[in-house]
Amino acid sequence: MINSFNIRVYACVVKDKKVLTLFEEYAGEPLMKFPGGGLEFGEGLKECLKREFTEELNVDIEIVEHFYTQEDFLVSRFRDNEQLLTIYYLVNIVNEEDFIILDPCIEKAEWLSIDQPENPFSLPIDRIVFNKLKQKFL
Repeated sequence: MINSFNIRVYACVVKDKKVLTLFEEYAGEPLMKFPGGGLEFGEGLKECLKREFTEELNVDIEIVEHFYTQEDFLVSRFRDNEQLLTIYYLVNIVNEEDFIILDPCIEKAEWLSIDQPENPFSLPIDRIVFNKLKQKFL
């Protein structure tokens, strides 16, 4: 039974037809994902994204524009009582020279080419967003 929401806010940082991706393990499962995370109570969407980048990657960001909001119902892969809602923004990193992984859960960060033929993401909404990035930037 679904009895809670989990609102997630993510960023697409695109540079030279590549997008920033993070690799981490969650609930024993390896994940490739976009930077971002969970919205906290009393926090706006853009505030959440800025906080996540500061906490996880030690950088400030400039939010360029809203990119995509999940439109379909989705149950969390990790908690069967939770409904997910994900929102994505296009952003720029203001101070790339300060980039360092601070979150011990993040194994590595990588710039992933957008022009590859196969969609490398496993999370369903990330797959949609990657396809939309291809449409926009290629």
